[in-house]
Amino acid sequence: MAQAIAYYRVSSQRQGRSGLGLEAQAEVVARFAAVEGFELASEHTDIETGKGVDALNRRPQLAAALAAARKAKCPVIVAKLDRLSRDVAFISGLMAQRVAFIVAELGVDTDPFVLHLFAALAEKERALISQRTRDALARKKAAGAMLGNRTNPAEAAALGRDAIRADADRFAAEVLPIIEGIRASGIGTNDGIAQALNARGVRTARSGRWYGQTVKNVLLRAGKAGK
Repeated sequence: MAQAIAYYRVSSQRQGRSGLGLEAQAEVVARFAAVEGFELASEHTDIETGKGVDALNRRPQLAAALAAARKAKCPVIVAKLDRLSRDVAFISGLMAQRVAFIVAELGVDTDPFVLHLFAALAEKERALISQRTRDALARKKAAGAMLGNRTNPAEAAALGRDAIRADADRFAAEVLPIIEGIRASGIGTNDGIAQALNARGVRTARSGRWYGQTVKNVLLRAGKAGK
């Protein structure tokens, strides 16, 4: 059976738009691998927050997946193309790594040219959406509308806090499957889980290192008690 490397990615800011969280990506890749006759030699997961999400240095696990694929001379499988990127330049950079990528939703025979084509379409769509948003805001401003919440700072602050809490809840939900997997391997303490997360290159919500207290906070937010 041919080997392959699995790669998954989520962002707390884009999870809702993608509709494909960690567990769903893993299921898609596992089904695809079973049908196409691949054995997953290893799995790598990046959880990103903030700007610059397409930079390879912000994706330590993608770099690890590339290294593993080169060593095993096998492809990297992702569930959807946007789990790699919506940016054509980034996709081109990955192609230059001389590692084959297979996108489960596109099929095993999709060549690099088609990957570039789909990435270009996604990038164009993103640019059009952004431009339409700017045009709509400009029209509202020209019509005399007050943009933002300038008249009620307290309400704006409350909305900001709600947004922060919502991001924290999404991040906890995204990282929980990884933590549960670490627990299932026999590591039960928060300090041990933190060490395992750091060893895997998983970042915290603020792109920092994990500590026992960080793990505890995430588990409490996710409704899973830690020790």
